[in-house]
Amino acid sequence: MKKVLIVDDSAFVRMSLQVLLRKNGFQVVGEAEDGNMAIKKYVECQPDIVTMDITMPECSGIDALRKIMKFDPNAKVVMISSMGQEKMVREAMIAGAKSFLLKPYNEERVVKTLQQIAEMVVFV
Repeated sequence: MKKVLIVDDSAFVRMSLQVLLRKNGFQVVGEAEDGNMAIKKYVECQPDIVTMDITMPECSGIDALRKIMKFDPNAKVVMISSMGQEKMVREAMIAGAKSFLLKPYNEERVVKTLQQIAEMVVFV
């Protein structure tokens, strides 16, 4: 069972993702509502995958992604955001994101993407 950390400033989105992921065989090992908490939780929980929003207070998802990638170059982070501008997508991928999903997300697409990322072998 793959361990997932959910990062989003919306409690509703975190709860929705948690229900969706548990229903589809993932283990949710933590949640964070901003980038700073995401970094702390990543270190504590050592998840297999992180779902990360981009626009959050305190520390953005892209800034948190960069810090997580410095801590663990093998981190598997999937950005899930309503911000689908090409510049932000490109910035997230350059920072180390393994995939990018747009909100509102499709349950089947989220599950399929996370399953593929979970199986991905990362070479640093």
